Amino acid sequence: MKIHFIAIGGSAMHNLALALYQKGDVVTGSDDEIFEPSKSRLKTKGLLPEEEGWFPEKITSDLDAVILGMHAKADNPELLKAKELDVKIYSYPEFLYEQSKNKTRVVIGGSHGKTTITSMILHVMNYHEKDVDYMVGAQLEGFDTMVKMTDDNDFMVIEGDEYLSSPIDRRPKFHLYKPNIALLSGIAWDHVNVFPTYENYVEQFEIFLNEITNGGSIVYNEEDLEVTRIVEASTNPIKKYPYKTPKYSVKDGITFLETPEGPMPIEIFGGHNLNNLEGARWICQLMGIDADDFYEAIATFKGASKRLEKIAETKTAVAYKDYAHSPSKVKATTDAVKNQYPNRKLIACLELHTYSSLSPDFLKEYRGTLDSADTAVVFYSPQAVMIKQLKEIKQEQIEEAFDRDDLVVFTNPADFKTYLYSQDYENTCLLLMSSGNYGGLNLMDVKDYVEKP
Repeated sequence: MKIHFIAIGGSAMHNLALALYQKGDVVTGSDDEIFEPSKSRLKTKGLLPEEEGWFPEKITSDLDAVILGMHAKADNPELLKAKELDVKIYSYPEFLYEQSKNKTRVVIGGSHGKTTITSMILHVMNYHEKDVDYMVGAQLEGFDTMVKMTDDNDFMVIEGDEYLSSPIDRRPKFHLYKPNIALLSGIAWDHVNVFPTYENYVEQFEIFLNEITNGGSIVYNEEDLEVTRIVEASTNPIKKYPYKTPKYSVKDGITFLETPEGPMPIEIFGGHNLNNLEGARWICQLMGIDADDFYEAIATFKGASKRLEKIAETKTAVAYKDYAHSPSKVKATTDAVKNQYPNRKLIACLELHTYSSLSPDFLKEYRGTLDSADTAVVFYSPQAVMIKQLKEIKQEQIEEAFDRDDLVVFTNPADFKTYLYSQDYENTCLLLMSSGNYGGLNLMDVKDYVEKP
């Protein structure tokens, strides 16, 4: 096939471009800005556009498909040319479905844990040399790309995001995949710019359940009351498999998972990750991996990129970075680190960076999320608030939202860095939670400060 990408530089888009190139398709693309690592990865395969910008002349009638990324706008000149020439236009999820409609589609959905659960499944499959197609939202150890597509594999494992499909398709991505096997990890209101009410957000997951093929399966987290409610209420003729957090213990900073063969040390930690693990075990079972083989493989799983990723460690200090930004993820991650290191001081730092987290009306959802931390720090950029055209947020609103009198709040990146680099990290855990970078924080500098003698 001859395929053109409008906004090829995106994290998901450039990985799909690389996957199709590997498959043997002819791939071209455009974008008005491309950052690392997309830039280098596209360049290595000869797919980096010669010039940044939009070029309608790249859209020709001999194209088999145009794939439209979320970064593009509805009036994009290349998109308008594709419409004029009646070239087939796909959103990212539409194209994934088109490529996998004759496969068994396994879709992992939920407000949190999607990337980790998908990564666990792929790790287990890779460990046992079972080849599957996939799309996952993080770079995984042992995998060249975040997307793989073949003509021959039986399974396609997809991380099912509830965000919008494209600038001209306002449906949530995971409504388009029509899974044969699905998982629902949890529901916690997010993306308030798209789903203005909690009820509207929950409705998207009800639609997701209805899109599961007749006779298909839903694996669901029964510890989440909203998930249980909507799954039990669903009249879709599907098989329903509940799961819950397995038994585990923590000793000397090591987590042991209870298995039929006894306690087994694992690399990951935190109740939320053990819950994710159990969901992955059920999915792997439905894909033909028995429990013994699952446990053997999962013992070596170190986690997905940016998910409780260890960035520094000494005998008495440790630092983690995590992608957590929504309230449920922030609480689960903070609790996990404190439970793993109960005798160490925990400094938890959260950057409010997303549209939801910077919305004054949504801030109250963060109440109590940092309670496990001995020192709680919040950083946000007033400039980011302006760029997103949101109401101004005052420091008092942040303090009131988190309901901590001792909350430390920073709005200046330099002040935040000075604070971090002035701390004594003896017998301490540092947790950095953000989908951004705290205004340009260098993690190698953090590593040096935490590990300095």
